[in-house]
Amino acid sequence: MNLASQSGEAGAGQLLFANFNQDITAVKKSSRTAGLGHLALTWSLAVGSKSGYKFFSLSSVDKLEQIYECTDTEDVCIVERLFSSSLVAIVSLKAPRKLKVCHFKKGTEICNYSYSNTILAVKLNRQRLIVCLEESLYIHNIRDMKVLHTIRETPPNPAGLCALSINNDNCYLAYPGSATIGEVQVFDTINLRAANMIPAHDSPLAALAFDASGTKLASASEKGTVIRVFSIPEGQKLFEFRRGVKRCVSICSLAFSMDGMFLSASSNTETVHIFKLETVKEKPQEEPTTWTGYFGKVLMASTSYLPSQVTEMFNQGRAFATVRLPFCGHKNICSLATIQKIPRLLVGASDGYLYMYNLDPQEGGECTLMKQHKLDGSMETTNEILDSASHDCPLATQTYSTAVAKAYTDELGAVGGTCLEDEASALRLEEDSEHPPMILRTD
Repeated sequence: MNLASQSGEAGAGQLLFANFNQDITAVKKSSRTAGLGHLALTWSLAVGSKSGYKFFSLSSVDKLEQIYECTDTEDVCIVERLFSSSLVAIVSLKAPRKLKVCHFKKGTEICNYSYSNTILAVKLNRQRLIVCLEESLYIHNIRDMKVLHTIRETPPNPAGLCALSINNDNCYLAYPGSATIGEVQVFDTINLRAANMIPAHDSPLAALAFDASGTKLASASEKGTVIRVFSIPEGQKLFEFRRGVKRCVSICSLAFSMDGMFLSASSNTETVHIFKLETVKEKPQEEPTTWTGYFGKVLMASTSYLPSQVTEMFNQGRAFATVRLPFCGHKNICSLATIQKIPRLLVGASDGYLYMYNLDPQEGGECTLMKQHKLDGSMETTNEILDSASHDCPLATQTYSTAVAKAYTDELGAVGGTCLEDEASALRLEEDSEHPPMILRTD
């Protein structure tokens, strides 16, 4: 959730960015003598603000534990952490074209790159780091930050909309293929070639999200009424969900659960919809024996003569569960996680709060609000937050600075590559050995 495009005056300590880590990361907690031991599932939240950036652990509902805080870099508008490792990518409003890659536990900057235009989004997985500009995308090898490929002259993408799969085998990048209709371009970041173009919507895209396996892609358009799920890389439509027909909304985020069974969709309204991805088995048709049965059969048969748009509405799935947020109009980001063995919906909002809800995976229905936390690490009671939410206004930020650091020009268009840490062999993400170490460039 990047709030840097909003205009207006900014207050002290104002939230500029918030994002959940890419997935539930398996963290080895056993000793060396215990073999593989057991794996614990953890979530974390990255927050950027005018005063710097922070990481929070989401292992408990009752407490928002601050893992790390950095105040050396101000006006952090993008901060992306590589799973639960110490590798972090940072962009500041004071240098919006410059990407810094740091080892936050050591407090060292590994390298930096500058680009021809403002950085709108950064995505990471174990193989690739993606930098999204308004009309181009840069694909870096995360091991040495070398630019492997540049996708140039993409349709104007002022929101920096893109999604990167976290799966090593299905390492796909999705981004808008048109500024006027909802085309999705799918790119294979391992083999560096286009994989597919999906005609997802009639209106321009507003949100994209991969599932954990990289085999499903969810999309929503600017109308915000229909969410579709496609198979990847084939592009076949698997599911179609309708979040409403009364009004068009702005979809803020889409998120799959780790098992791929649920999909959440948040918007600028007070409602978050959770859809269940299950295929209903068709029962063998029986001949009706009553007048009511005959009428129902005739009604269903008549749908084949209706316009295709009307027929599609009959076949669209509805929300399995919903969440009622205590605000309306704030930009937000949602995530589906399992915390303390219970499925939860997490919502980080531009009002500066993290909301935690319980999700009943069997019955669905309206989710229960369990706890709210301030994103500065403090906690307020439910009544205090509900009272303040009605008076909140959407947060805004200052305009971008035009300062850009100068360095050598990369042959694929990125500028930079400056490495500031000499001990290349010493840099390892030892606390997360399943993640690749960064091999530093010494150009």
